Amino acid sequence: MADVRADGGDDAIDLAQLVQSLRAGWRVIAAVTVLMIGLGLIYAYGLATPIYTAQSVVVLDTRKNQVVDLQGVMSGITGDSDELNTEVEVLRSRGLAEKVVDETNLAADPEFNTALRPPSLRARLKWLFGAQIQTETSKAGVVDALLDHLSVRNVPSSYVFEIAVQSQDPQKAAMIADAIAKRYILNQIEVKFDATEQATAWLTNRVAELKSDLEAAEEKVKSFNSATTLVSPEMLASLEVQLKDIRERIEQGKAQEVAAQTRVAALKAADTPEARLAAAQDAQLIRQEPGGAEFDARFAQVLARAELDAARATDQRSALERSQETLGRQIAKQGDDMIQLQQLTREAEASRTLYEYFLGRLKETSAQQGIQQADSRVLSMAVIPSIPTAPRKSLIIAMCVALGMFAGVGLVLVREALNSGFRTARQLEEETGVAVMGQIPVIPGKERAEILAYLASKTSSAAVEAVRNLRTSVLLSNVDHPPQVIVSTSSIPGEGKTTNSLALAMNLVGIGKSVLLIEGDIRRNTLGQYFSAQGQKTKGLVSVLSGEATLEEAILRPAELGISVIMGERSAINAADLFMSDAWHEFIRKARSLYDYIIIDTPPVLVVPDARIIAQVADAVLFSVKWNATSHGQVAEALQMFETVQQRVAGLILSQIDGEQMKRYGYGGKYGSYGAYSGYGAKYYKG
Repeated sequence: MADVRADGGDDAIDLAQLVQSLRAGWRVIAAVTVLMIGLGLIYAYGLATPIYTAQSVVVLDTRKNQVVDLQGVMSGITGDSDELNTEVEVLRSRGLAEKVVDETNLAADPEFNTALRPPSLRARLKWLFGAQIQTETSKAGVVDALLDHLSVRNVPSSYVFEIAVQSQDPQKAAMIADAIAKRYILNQIEVKFDATEQATAWLTNRVAELKSDLEAAEEKVKSFNSATTLVSPEMLASLEVQLKDIRERIEQGKAQEVAAQTRVAALKAADTPEARLAAAQDAQLIRQEPGGAEFDARFAQVLARAELDAARATDQRSALERSQETLGRQIAKQGDDMIQLQQLTREAEASRTLYEYFLGRLKETSAQQGIQQADSRVLSMAVIPSIPTAPRKSLIIAMCVALGMFAGVGLVLVREALNSGFRTARQLEEETGVAVMGQIPVIPGKERAEILAYLASKTSSAAVEAVRNLRTSVLLSNVDHPPQVIVSTSSIPGEGKTTNSLALAMNLVGIGKSVLLIEGDIRRNTLGQYFSAQGQKTKGLVSVLSGEATLEEAILRPAELGISVIMGERSAINAADLFMSDAWHEFIRKARSLYDYIIIDTPPVLVVPDARIIAQVADAVLFSVKWNATSHGQVAEALQMFETVQQRVAGLILSQIDGEQMKRYGYGGKYGSYGAYSGYGAKYYKG
């Protein structure tokens, strides 16, 4: 049984096969590449409009001294990377571009104002369907066009900017590039001038406000001094000393008061003369007689004087405490006044300092107004270009070559991906599990009669040698019982099975065998086209089977070929019914007794069932597969149909092999008998 393998086995990419496929498709790749080169030449030299690029150069001047030190008003650029990138964006800004458009009147230039150009073919087609043709372009559109023509680049590791402008007119390109550079420099001065004006106005208002604040603060200090007693830190310190002295005297007075009160209490507590004498400590009282009237009178005087001293001490302490309280209030009042005076004074000084600072800045800014310097300068003006920068013809051609090669390779790979044919006997055997008995090249000849003449005359050609190899394989396929009745068929028409049948029959005659070639395809009668120049019998296979003619009457014997041929014959009888009849089986039995080999050329398997029916009386079935054309699915389906009727295909024939393409695919001289004879008889192969 045939082992028909499913499609899509191994998905691994065979690089060698890929290279060979590209090698085989070099004509396609070359043709596509030439086509792309031609299109590129037409575009570069005929259709493309020359574009000129002019370039002006601007440099940032980061080393000059600043005229004014006020931050944010007149400061220059430091040259940091962020600032360099910012300046690049400034050069590309719409605001700068709008000013250049106005200065150079680009709105009146058709290159930048599309409304001034003649209507395009697309616009005219739209107009035919009712759309209006645009006759005016906004200023924003002109600015967009200028930005599209503009490119700005910061030269690496430098403060240099290259301003490049593209235009169809070289003079216009240089003019616009210079205009952008000048406008950029002028724009820096205008920005600084505007900033200076704004700063001057703000400083003027601020100085006026600070002056009013200073006057108000000084007026407060003056009013406070006039409304309060003149104070000073020295006077406050003197009062503090007086307060300290009073506090010390109060402490002494308290001690004296306690001592006086203690004496009074002791005198009042003495109730005996001795006690009074001890408590009084008076010299006169000592000289008096204790208990006498003079003693008592003197003691009363001592007690009265002690009570007077105690009262005086109390009054003195109270007076000192009142002085302390008064002086304390005075010191507190003086301290508060001093603090308030110092605060008012500080506020006035702060207002004066701020006023003087802003007044100085105002004078500096006013003095520098109108003499600002730009942070950049033009390093070189644009030179009018003499050679267009676009289209880059060499680059276009190179790209066309690359695109052509890629497209060609893509077409070849797509063709290879879509191709499901067989290119080698090994591939066919591995896919089907059936042995390949022959590999037959394309036999030269535009007409079938020419092919027949070639087989008869070029007996040493590679094609005939390939047929000999097929003959040997067929005869040795069963050494004990070589096949006598051989059926030749294929999947679909046009795979060379009829030519293979005729070539095998002629080759068998060459070894001295009698051969009968039967046209089993009675629907098409293709075999007759090979013998049209030799005349044909009016009777054919159908007449023999129906009994209207004998076998001898239907046989055609071309003298130069040595084979016997029975042509097909159209009939109203269904072909399948005819080949299943007893007459057909009897005819084959009779033919076996008369001929050494019988070759039956049958219709394709996938078209009609005739081949499977005829194969029932055959000893071997040869199945032709057209090289690089018949798909895997067609072969698999056809072989499967033979399996359904329990009929074994003896061998496959890889037919109509293109030798030149085989070599391009890298298979020449490598596979099977055809490869072995690929160079044999080459001088005959061309005709």
